[in-house]
Amino acid sequence: MDSITQIVLGAAVGEVAMGRKLGNRAMVWGAIAGTIPDLDVLANFVVDDIAALAFHRAISHSFFFAFTAPALLAYFTARFYKSGAYQNKIYKWVVASIWVLLVGVVLLGINYIPYNKVGSVNPWLFSASAIGIAGLVYLLLKKYVLAQLEEVDLTWREWYWLFFWSIFTHPLLDSCTTYGTQLFQPFSDYRVALNNVSVADPFYTVPFLICLLVARFLTRGSKARKWVNWAGIIISSAYLLWTVYNKFKVNAVFEKSLKKQGLVYSRYTTSPTILNNFLWTCTAEGDTKFYQGFYSIFDEKPEVEEFNIIPKNHALVKDYQNDEDFKTLRWFSKDYYAIIRRRDGELQYNDLRFGIANIEAKGDESDYIFGFILTEDDDGNLHVEEDRSAREQDMTGRFTDLINRILGD
Repeated sequence: MDSITQIVLGAAVGEVAMGRKLGNRAMVWGAIAGTIPDLDVLANFVVDDIAALAFHRAISHSFFFAFTAPALLAYFTARFYKSGAYQNKIYKWVVASIWVLLVGVVLLGINYIPYNKVGSVNPWLFSASAIGIAGLVYLLLKKYVLAQLEEVDLTWREWYWLFFWSIFTHPLLDSCTTYGTQLFQPFSDYRVALNNVSVADPFYTVPFLICLLVARFLTRGSKARKWVNWAGIIISSAYLLWTVYNKFKVNAVFEKSLKKQGLVYSRYTTSPTILNNFLWTCTAEGDTKFYQGFYSIFDEKPEVEEFNIIPKNHALVKDYQNDEDFKTLRWFSKDYYAIIRRRDGELQYNDLRFGIANIEAKGDESDYIFGFILTEDDDGNLHVEEDRSAREQDMTGRFTDLINRILGD
């Protein structure tokens, strides 16, 4: 799931593991450990789109990594605190600066990304962000940089316990999304994808985050702090269980609707749309085409009245079947793919499991959330590049359409 969710989960788990001994430090180290698996995205700067696609959620998201990496992290962390270096003023200034920079980048993204361009921001949101950064600077100076920190005396085993649970829960949660997680690396590249929750779902994250923030300001070791933190874990876990139940109900609706309309299919997959678990999309595979439809639990009738028909067009890429990059695309999409001819004449590979970018499809390349442009060089070698046109559309209009469709329009 998204980075904020994984940070919250890691922090809450860290508090459960060592909150009584470390206080807020347990949350901080849990948040850091919960982020570590996603550092595999740094490979994006040095490899092409296909290699990055295969590498993300691979070894760093495996059970193997969850059991082995904490041993090394625990060793260096225990030595670091034993040395007393964490009390050094220069070190504290560096750490405080990094936190301000990271929070600043996140808030900058929140201000600019919805508008797709720099210079157009919501003044109220921008002001709130500036106040938040100023507050963070004040707290870091008073409570960290200029303060005498408590002594930390944890054993290697205790550090391992904190890091293990913070890292181990990360790929388990990611496995609930459509992208999939290679839990069994390096022994198998099979991707576990339960498709029961969106890659970003505020209904999961926000209550969890609120409980975590409240717990952070309660007295270390108190029953109130313990139960508030556990409340966040229990509420988020209950919601996750509800998404599984919801998926079974939605699947029954799609199966009934496909049968009623006489659509013959060999298999199908369902997944929630972005930011919610109320509106779902289904992709069913026929012989030469896919059938794709939407259903909201707020629809008047438990039925999908219309399915979009998407031709497979697999014949257009018959010459690429033995290409390694193309094999990776098929592996990633689990063969739920369709080919279209772009306006510029190039071919585009579309992973249909992620649905379409707009509730009302326009019939062109910008419809698809996860697409790849296929081109040949002068020597006839295939070159694959991710298509980002769907992400460059008006976000405000798309969000409004999404809300309306969730509500049954």
